[in-house]
Amino acid sequence: MAVKDRDRFSTATRLRLLGEQTAARVYRSQTKRQARRSRLTGRAALLALVLCTMVVALAYPMRQYVSQRGEVADLRRQREQAAQRVEQLRDLKARWQDDAYAEQEIRRRLHYVMPGETGYVVIDPGAAKQTRAELGAADRPWYANVWDGVDKSDASDR
Repeated sequence: MAVKDRDRFSTATRLRLLGEQTAARVYRSQTKRQARRSRLTGRAALLALVLCTMVVALAYPMRQYVSQRGEVADLRRQREQAAQRVEQLRDLKARWQDDAYAEQEIRRRLHYVMPGETGYVVIDPGAAKQTRAELGAADRPWYANVWDGVDKSDASDR
């Protein structure tokens, strides 16, 4: 029994016991760490990285696709409007080819008369009686407009 007691107090035995205790603590901490470890595994992280990369890689082309589809729709609408305008102009050209229409428009727009006819221009009698104050700003001389502006600003100060 003396040999066992001597082994118990020897340095090698103490170091071995200390190593076993340390190994047990490390094992316990590793098991606790494994229990606390998040559920995000390496595969899940890689999958998330791949998905994010694909979303980022496809975002710009999808935005371009949507904007180009809008441009195509706008261009189609413009093409249809241009086709309608071409049809209107063709109809107008065909009307102007008719001599009766051309004569009617010349008489209406340019006040032409046929030889032997007498042309009359009717003047509105109410237009001659308009006072200077009733004339629009475009119908009056510029200095009258300036003077009216000065009068209005002076009246607003009072």
